[in-house]
Amino acid sequence: MSSTVLTPSLASDARIDLVTEESKGNQAVHDVVVAIQAARRSGTACAKTKGDVNLSGRKPWRQKGTGRARAGYFSSPVWVGGGVAHGPKPRDYTKNIPQGVKRLAFRKALSARIVLSDVILVEDFQVSEPKTKQFVALLKSVSPDSKRTLIVHETFTENTLKAARNVQVAQLARASDVNTEQLLSFDKIIVTKSALDKISERLSK
Repeated sequence: MSSTVLTPSLASDARIDLVTEESKGNQAVHDVVVAIQAARRSGTACAKTKGDVNLSGRKPWRQKGTGRARAGYFSSPVWVGGGVAHGPKPRDYTKNIPQGVKRLAFRKALSARIVLSDVILVEDFQVSEPKTKQFVALLKSVSPDSKRTLIVHETFTENTLKAARNVQVAQLARASDVNTEQLLSFDKIIVTKSALDKISERLSK
């Protein structure tokens, strides 16, 4: 399969406006990646407070006259088996990022990878049969030295999706869904021409 390194000039021909300023977009990339990682957190951690533990509500001993410290209930956080003070509760870690910031971060990340010659442009990336061996051979023919490869296409055939399931060193992503974190997480990025057109459309909105 014929392939070529996506250069800044080729990206410009595809109507992709690269971020050339060194400092521009760095904060946007950081904010977007943090938001993506935060959204993956389950937020299901939960600790029982003094009102949740299954213990008696009676007073352990009378208030005065015993010589011991005052105690109001067995579920006190200072007692073994008692509730947890200020423990975690289920929560949503999602962060809201403006669309403009997301686009800037995506452009910045894509620009950086293009400048480093890490993006490979191909006509198409599909296999005819759902065989892992076929997929690996195709991957090696396009990017033989990459340890981890992201493959971006407008849409993948069912055979390609099945063939790639057991290939841990590669990940498939649709052009409409690929995000900033993915652009930064792989050694090489293989992009088809149809995917490049879709990415250009995303960035022009």
